[in-house]
Order: sequence, then structure tokens, then C-alpha cells
Amino acid sequence: MTRELSIALQSDEDLATYAGLAPRIEELGFSAISVYADLGYPSPMLPLITAAQATRTIRLGPACLNPYLLHPVEIANQLHMLDSVSGGRAYLGLARGAWLDAVGVSQDRPVRRLRETVEVVRRLMRGDDTGYQGEIFRVAPGVRLAYQPVRPGVDLLLGAWGPLGLALAGELAAEVKIGGTANPALLPRARKALERGAARAGRPPAGVGLVCGAVTVVDEDGASARRLARAEVATYLPVVAALDGSADLGSTGLGEAELAAMQRLVRAGDHDAAGRLVPDAVLDQFAFSGTPDQVAAQVGTLLEAGATRVEFGTPHGLTAAHGIELLGRRVLPAVRGA
Repeated sequence: MTRELSIALQSDEDLATYAGLAPRIEELGFSAISVYADLGYPSPMLPLITAAQATRTIRLGPACLNPYLLHPVEIANQLHMLDSVSGGRAYLGLARGAWLDAVGVSQDRPVRRLRETVEVVRRLMRGDDTGYQGEIFRVAPGVRLAYQPVRPGVDLLLGAWGPLGLALAGELAAEVKIGGTANPALLPRARKALERGAARAGRPPAGVGLVCGAVTVVDEDGASARRLARAEVATYLPVVAALDGSADLGSTGLGEAELAAMQRLVRAGDHDAAGRLVPDAVLDQFAFSGTPDQVAAQVGTLLEAGATRVEFGTPHGLTAAHGIELLGRRVLPAVRGA
């Protein structure tokens, strides 16, 4: 069984933070570094390039760019820059994105838009200048990148929750990431959707990696870690709770009224109060939190359920550096030795 663990970072730190954390993440034995591309935050590319300059072997990529705010030509340009600086270690993370309605962007036909984006980026990366006429994107014949890409193609990770997005990943991607989940009950259904897409494309049914990523807070003081994790999870729980059909939130006392209250508190900036509305059972479905042993047990359950990689999201610990150290020195060996 593949037992890969990776680290995801937010994009709003100073560059010295990435230059310091990235080589330590590589040294600890993690398989990849992702940087978020969240709405309202800086682009992930400069942090990723900084991390690439400070490392030698670890994979790097954005999680995830979206084709509503970026045209596929611009996505190809950004991908080339990261692949060039890293010496061919980049991967491309793509997803439909979230919260875009807040800036007036309609997310119509997401599966078609993602499919066409992948096609355009791949044509450009391999030097195909015959043009492309899709239902959404058009590239005129003769248009090509003004440079030679490092590689004719890079690994694709699609971010998805629903069956159509998961099936698309089965057709096109090396991996799919279900962002914001630590729920093993979600994975059998996700794997079936991936396999349907893979079958359509004539790919091996188990050929697509299944990645789970979520807020992570680990500390020897497990109660403090879980308290902080609740406050962090409250930010996105009202969005992802509706996406996870396997999560029986009603039985935990977390209904629509509580989720709406949580969202109001988050918007008002009271994350601690919002976090207090998150029950223990819900926290364990949407975050990795507690002592190193508790987090290792959560990860082991996900891997047994079919995940091929688990990605630890911010803030990692009560401080980022200490959390990453605990994840690397305590959780990673425990999972690999299981």
C-alpha cells in the first residue's frame, strides 16, 4: 500500500518562511509540498518557486488553480516557470474553486471547463500549435508558447468532491484531491467514481491516486490542538459539509441552523466562537487534530480505506514549525511502520 504524506502551506507568509520550511519538509521525508490558491490570498507561485529553489527532490504544486480566474494559457505559463525552477518537479493542481460568487464569477459548466483547460494546457506544453476549438476555450492555429517547456507534460491533480469531477479525474489525472476531508467513509464511493472515469479512458482502474487533505493541528497538548482545529475548520465547514454525503451531521446535533450560525460568526471574525459549535465527531471527519498518536491513527484509517496520499493542511500545529516537526518525526514514521 502506498503511504505518502505531504504538507500544504498557505500563500501569505513571507518568502523567508518558505525558504526555511521547505528544505526541512523535504528532509523529514514528506513526498510533496502544496501551496493553496485560495481566493483573496497571494498567488501560490512565488512561494512555490521559493520552495523549489530551497529543495532538491520534493514534488511541488499549487492546490489548486482554477480556470475561472486564470485562462489555460496563463496556467501553462505559471506551470512552466515552476517546472523550470524546480528542475522538473512541478505538478499542476486544478479545481473549480470556491467562493467565486462573492466576486461576481459564475461557475457554469465546471466539468467541461476543467476538461478543456487540461486539453489546452497539455497541447501548449507539448508544442502543439494546430489550434483548439472547444465549447468554452479557443486557441487559434499558430499560437504556441514563446519558450521550450522543461517537459512536454506534468502530472495533473484535480480537486473534486462530486461524482462527475471524480470521474473526470479518473479519465485525465494522476491524482484527485478531496480537499477538506479526513472522513474514511467517503473514500469507497470516491474510488468507484474514479474507476468509472478510468474505464471510459481505458486506464487501469487503480491508476489514479486518491488524496485527502484537511486542516491539521498536532501537539503534545491534544486538547489545545483540537481547540485550535475547531476554530480553523469552522471557516470552511459550512461549504464542505454539504459536499460530503456520507457525513451524518444531523446525528451530531450540527444542523443547518448551526452551520448558518457558524458562518455568521466566521464572517464576524469570531473563529473561536464558531469553533465551539463543531462537535468532536464532526471535527474528526473534517480535520486531523490532537496528539501525534491521534493524528497517526486518523491517517492510518484513511490509508486503509483507500487513500494513497494524505496532505496535512495549515496551521499544522500551535506553531507551524513545531507542528511540521511532530508530523515528520512522530506521525510519518508511525504511519509508514504500520
